[in-house]
Amino acid sequence: MTIWEQNSNGNKGKQFPGAVPEKNAGLTMSVVASYLKKHTEALVKDVGIEAACQLTGKSKATLGRYYSDHADHADRFMPVDAVAALEEAASHPHVTSALADLRGITLSYDDTRENSDKGGVNSDVIALSQRFAMLMAEYNQSIEDGVISVNEAKRLLRETLALQHVLIDMKLHLEEESG
Repeated sequence: MTIWEQNSNGNKGKQFPGAVPEKNAGLTMSVVASYLKKHTEALVKDVGIEAACQLTGKSKATLGRYYSDHADHADRFMPVDAVAALEEAASHPHVTSALADLRGITLSYDDTRENSDKGGVNSDVIALSQRFAMLMAEYNQSIEDGVISVNEAKRLLRETLALQHVLIDMKLHLEEESG
C-alpha cells in the first residue's frame, strides 16, 4: 500500500502519516513504517531501555515490539503519549523529527536564548559575527577531507540554526527599537 490512495470519489487521498510532500509520494507504507521504527529504536536507546520502561510503564518486550521489523509486529507503533514521555527525557526528539522529515518540515528548538533579553542590536551584531565564525570554522573542519559526513552535516546544521536564532533575535530587537 502506498502513501497515496484513491478515495471512493476517485480523488487522490492522503494516508498516514498525513499530507506527505510530493517528494515522498513514491514511499510505500513499509518504507515509512521502517523509517519510523528505526527512529523509535533510536529514541528508546537514547533514553536507555530500563529508563524507557519506567517512563512509559511498558515492558522491554513491548518496547521492542514497537521497533521490531518482524512481520508479526509490522503494524505496531509506539503510542504518542509514550513517545512524548521518552522524547522529554531524550537528547533529541527522534520520532518527532522523523515525522517532520516525512512532511518535509524542519524542526528547530532552543532552550537558551542567550541574547534575546539583553543588549539590543549591538550585542546581536557581535553574536552574529561570532556565530558566523563558528559556522565557518565548522565548515572548514568538515570539508578538510573533501567529504562532509552525516555527523559533520548535522553539526553544520546546528550552527546554521544557531545563526538563524541570532538573526531572529536581531530582527526582534530592530523591530522593538523602531517602534
